[in-house]
Amino acid sequence: MLDNIRPALIITRRELRDQLRDWRIILPIMLLTLLFPFLANFTTQRVLGFVEKYGANIIAERFIPFLLMIVGFFPITISLVIALESFAGESERGSIEPLLSSPMTDTQLYLGKLLASLLFPLTAAYLGMIVYLIGIYRSTDWKAEPMFLILVFSLTAVQALVMVSGAVVISTQTTSVRAANLLASFIIIPVAILIQAESAMMLWADYQILWWAVLGLMILASLLIRMGISHFNREELLGREIDTLNLRWLWEVFRAEFVGQAQSVGEWYGREIPRTIRRMAIPIFWMTLLLITGTYMGAALANSINIIPGSLPIDNLRIIDTQVLDQFRQLGFFSTSGVLTAWWHNLRAVMIAVLLGSFTLGVAGALILMLPMIIIGFFAGLVSLTGFSTITVLTATLMPHGIFEIPALILAGACILQVGASLVTPYRKETIGESLMSSLADWAKITLALVAPLFLGAAILEVFISPLLMVRLLGI
Repeated sequence: MLDNIRPALIITRRELRDQLRDWRIILPIMLLTLLFPFLANFTTQRVLGFVEKYGANIIAERFIPFLLMIVGFFPITISLVIALESFAGESERGSIEPLLSSPMTDTQLYLGKLLASLLFPLTAAYLGMIVYLIGIYRSTDWKAEPMFLILVFSLTAVQALVMVSGAVVISTQTTSVRAANLLASFIIIPVAILIQAESAMMLWADYQILWWAVLGLMILASLLIRMGISHFNREELLGREIDTLNLRWLWEVFRAEFVGQAQSVGEWYGREIPRTIRRMAIPIFWMTLLLITGTYMGAALANSINIIPGSLPIDNLRIIDTQVLDQFRQLGFFSTSGVLTAWWHNLRAVMIAVLLGSFTLGVAGALILMLPMIIIGFFAGLVSLTGFSTITVLTATLMPHGIFEIPALILAGACILQVGASLVTPYRKETIGESLMSSLADWAKITLALVAPLFLGAAILEVFISPLLMVRLLGI
């Protein structure tokens, strides 16, 4: 194991020496490490003095942990710049050929660059956080709990790892630092949104969710590292001179995967669709498991609410009568326009999930499709607290359209997971563009052949049949 890692450490030491000689890297890190903690400490004292005038001490207690996280975040942003320059910069300077001709494996080269981009900024971030903690303790006598410190330091580390992992992938797929910097927005924007969400949790002192964030970021970082190693090709780096966008080539890749070897629509349905379903057996299994997990999470959330069983007014469920049908008609039920609205709503949700899943290796897309099952589980959990029959209520409100809608969710989610899996581990030796277009072609096939018809059938049943069934089962 150590023999395999030692060559990567040679690359890491070489890169660290180059970084220590570059004042454009040293100066920003020193400023963010030494000056920003004192600025944050000064801001904290001013905020504490202001909120104490109005008795809002809880704001002061939550503000210090929040600034600790921010102090650690700013230095690790330098790691993004270093990682973006790792391969693209060497290619521009013409120094990448001796590096790629060295007797090292692709994995060792990749990991060496990855560690070099991570270590220096992360060390600076930890030093800045320690300086801030010392300053806060001396000025306000505030002490952090050990588990909280472990949480914040872990959160800083995994954020840096995610940023570096994504940036190194970008650096290996571009031929210039300018192109890499432009593509860095796909890292900066999601991380900025993540920081805002983490800040809200920090101000609410909901540290349990932040531990889940650490776990999620670790999984995402491992996927990005696996993706980078899978698509790292030193021969391609040496032979590529300029980045080009060949739309015709992308269309040919998409069309070849979408049509396959079928010569007719019947052959496409009979041969290509079953073959695609068989290839997606593992994503289908995992998506089914995720939907079941989402249902359980929703039910557990409902049970965590302090409601005494039988205390909810179940009589409200028994006042449903035929007059409700008139209200349904006013909402668009029992009409063709209502069917089209419900159908488009489901298809739009799937398209948004695919769009987000393409940039998050399928993670965000799968989470979006889990939301309906979480709501169903939460609703079922609340119904169980009323003393009413859970099976009766779920049958009345979710059946029969759920028979079509749930399989459609499973297939759509499996396609999204397949998009992420194809990027991380392509089943053929493909570039990132080829893997993405092939997986999107599979998604288009399954959506057009199965998901859209299933959603249409679910919309018809939801608009015309489900209201009648609800009145039948829950009415007087």
